[in-house]
Amino acid sequence: MKRYCLALDLINDPEYIAAYERYHESVWPAILNSIRGAGILDMEIYRTGNRLFMIMEVEDDFSFEAKAEMDATNSKVQEWEDLMWQYQRALPWAKPGEKWVLMDRIFKL
Repeated sequence: MKRYCLALDLINDPEYIAAYERYHESVWPAILNSIRGAGILDMEIYRTGNRLFMIMEVEDDFSFEAKAEMDATNSKVQEWEDLMWQYQRALPWAKPGEKWVLMDRIFKL
């Protein structure tokens, strides 16, 4: 099993942040199926201010590229991503088209 941590910002508006959190109280079943189908065993998202932090526990053979290919052909995932992008904003150092940015671990006990 592997762990990945990623970050993304939300638009810094209390109403947008509240709406984004409401969507995540009942994520669409098709999205949950897509996450699990990609080899993601567990996922958590945390927020401080408008910064999001995601922790993913994945199978050893998990691939971000394979997940992106699966998502590109899934209309429900595309609908969800378009909806979420209304509330999200890329980190200043994100590459063009990149949403969630992979974080580097700098310490482990």
